[in-house]
Amino acid sequence: MIENRSGKKLRILETSERSREVSKMAAERTEPDKVVPRPNPEVAARATRRRFSARYKLRILEQADGCESGEVGALLRREGLYWSNLQAWRRQREHGTLQALTPRKRGRKAKPVNPLDRQLRQVQAENRKLNRKLEKFEAMLDLQKKVSQLLGISLASSEENGDES
Repeated sequence: MIENRSGKKLRILETSERSREVSKMAAERTEPDKVVPRPNPEVAARATRRRFSARYKLRILEQADGCESGEVGALLRREGLYWSNLQAWRRQREHGTLQALTPRKRGRKAKPVNPLDRQLRQVQAENRKLNRKLEKFEAMLDLQKKVSQLLGISLASSEENGDES
């Protein structure tokens, strides 16, 4: 037994005793009944873009305008912003409208709907349908002509004979 500086008595262990003590302490710490939840290793599927309201932008611009030389950096760090955010927001404010400070929808602009488009699509569909019918009738006429030629019947003479009877 040895005393440390605080006056506590410590026991010196041999190497084999020390390893047994360490394994006993580890077994006591990790109980088999306790289930330790693991942190979720999955990364978020998509990062979300921050959007700032016009009121927030104006408030930050007012605070930045009121700051002295070294305080602007502290403001930006505290709010998690970049200098470029301030520049863009000041430019928007100079254009003079609060609407310029509202977030804009990203991506392509929607095309205006032409009221004649629907009617055009209907007419084109009807035209395709009639063209298919016309092709069928032309094919039937060609077939009739070929059959009459094979049988040696003249279409013009059979029409005349049909009128006489």
